[in-house]
Amino acid sequence: MTPEKKLSSTTNLDDNATAYEVPASTGSPIEQKERDINEKAVNAPEPPSKPYSVYTSREKWFIVAVAGFAALFSPLTANIYFPAIPTIAAAFHESVELINLTVTVYMVVQGISPMFWGTLSDRWGRRPMFIGCMVVLSVACVGLALVPTNAYWLLMLLRCLQAAGSASTVALGAGVIADIAAPSERGSFFGMWNIGPMVGPCVGPVLGGVLADRLGWRSIFWFLCIAAGVCAVIMVLLLPETLRAMVGNGSIPPPKGYMPLIPVIGRRWQSVEASDRPPRRGFANPFVLFTYPDVSLLLFFNALVYSVFYGVTATISTLFQPTYPYLTETDTGLCFLAIGGGMLVGGVITGEILDREYQRVKRRLIDQVQSDPELKIRPEDVTKEEHFPIEYARLRLMPAFLVMFVAGCIGYGWCLQAGVNIAGPLILQIIIGWSCVSIMNGAQTLLVDLAPTHGSAITACNNLIRCSLGAACVSVIDLILKALGTGWTYVLLSGICVIFSPTYWVLIRYGPVWRAKRRAKRQAAAAQPSHERK
Repeated sequence: MTPEKKLSSTTNLDDNATAYEVPASTGSPIEQKERDINEKAVNAPEPPSKPYSVYTSREKWFIVAVAGFAALFSPLTANIYFPAIPTIAAAFHESVELINLTVTVYMVVQGISPMFWGTLSDRWGRRPMFIGCMVVLSVACVGLALVPTNAYWLLMLLRCLQAAGSASTVALGAGVIADIAAPSERGSFFGMWNIGPMVGPCVGPVLGGVLADRLGWRSIFWFLCIAAGVCAVIMVLLLPETLRAMVGNGSIPPPKGYMPLIPVIGRRWQSVEASDRPPRRGFANPFVLFTYPDVSLLLFFNALVYSVFYGVTATISTLFQPTYPYLTETDTGLCFLAIGGGMLVGGVITGEILDREYQRVKRRLIDQVQSDPELKIRPEDVTKEEHFPIEYARLRLMPAFLVMFVAGCIGYGWCLQAGVNIAGPLILQIIIGWSCVSIMNGAQTLLVDLAPTHGSAITACNNLIRCSLGAACVSVIDLILKALGTGWTYVLLSGICVIFSPTYWVLIRYGPVWRAKRRAKRQAAAAQPSHERK
């Protein structure tokens, strides 16, 4: 039985949904007038509900494009650095192992800093945090481009600062999408936005190799500085504030300091009274999200898949060069484009699929409600949190994508071990990229659905867990390859994903139950007097 068939038959309609009976007896003219007024009030059509967001479709896509451009810097600044590591080691007269420590500290800060920036953005707004991240990144890149070669400690410090500026853009972008996109359209927006974070690891090494080879290693950081500066200028000029706790659905004008210099995006702002403004939230502890069992399970399994994907991308150079010795360094860098291309196409298509799945489940629920009057649910209420099986709508197709991912990884490993034609592993890279970004999109969209008011914070939690597991996988992948060989290594990693794949069934089965408990707890807390809540 599918989750959409499990609507509770005890759910009551709102009071206004019941028929109002006017007494047949006539009374005084005053009583009759009161009955007429009551009848008109009850039978009057409900006021039209406000749209989730006042932005037009084009304005939403522009905002998502800017957020995706900013999110590109998180993986790009990490991976564009890899090809220049030997050159930087020679320039600083340090060992490659010591230069690799700058990669380690970068990944550590990359996992931690979004917890700080993301939480601030849920309280103080997306726009200032976005611009702040870009400024920090630009300043750090200028320092790295000018760092003296006798100051290894400064290189390490600036890499940490660089990570603090770039890594948080992923969490901020997810928060923006939660602000402007209704659940029925989030899949498409996340699919387009996720191109930046997922393609960055593949494009970065190619770009870094070209820059380091043609213009020197310092040109890498000048390039990042210019790109981050351009992104910051676009945000200062055009990006509106989207935090719903501050601007609602976009119809409430933000404070003057939050206004873009060229306010052409979202001209539907209306004058409102101070009492109409949404209440400002206090600072929320993002680690509380780990106490949600459905969120924790989804974060863990999503990180598991991501770590295997990172194990594939991190070993492309070390596996392709000995297997295909005729490849130059530039050719090896181009091999990253296969998996990046798979993610690029897969991200867009999967976003559309997620939205269609949402509508499909919605239509089935409406048909069921209309055919079964005992459910006592109005068709327009089926998408409310207490009725809609969002876990089923987001995760129904994920097992199929997981099968594609596992099969692609296993085939990829054995193709490299057998030394088949290079077209074989490259085609499998496309499948791996496509299926991985599909799984990532479904998980990211569901995470925001589960905590829509903490879109940035929950994405920061996602970033923390997946970066931690990804770093752990990269740190041991070479040891596993030497011990088991390429083929069995990817059988092992894929097998771990298969073992934990029942996570999807658990989320679909018990996710609505856990959400209902949290909802009841929130309602009970809201019903308490203010002095008791304190």
